[in-house]
Amino acid sequence: MIRQLVNSSAVRSVGYDRRSRTLEVEFTSGEVYRYLGVERIVFGALLRSDSLGRFVNERIKPRYPSVHVGPA
Repeated sequence: MIRQLVNSSAVRSVGYDRRSRTLEVEFTSGEVYRYLGVERIVFGALLRSDSLGRFVNERIKPRYPSVHVGPA
């Protein structure tokens, strides 16, 4: 999955696959997680949020199952 760099102190890059509705997040620690079943509108809201780290913690982690992919 191709990720785009973002301006965040907690998140380094994000990517999204529309067909599988998978969000991939690379944190500044280097760890990468995939969140499953994420709607495209939620991905758009993530990109527009003032704080990507807070958005992931409050609106992604509690609601979507995740898979730890490993370090980038």
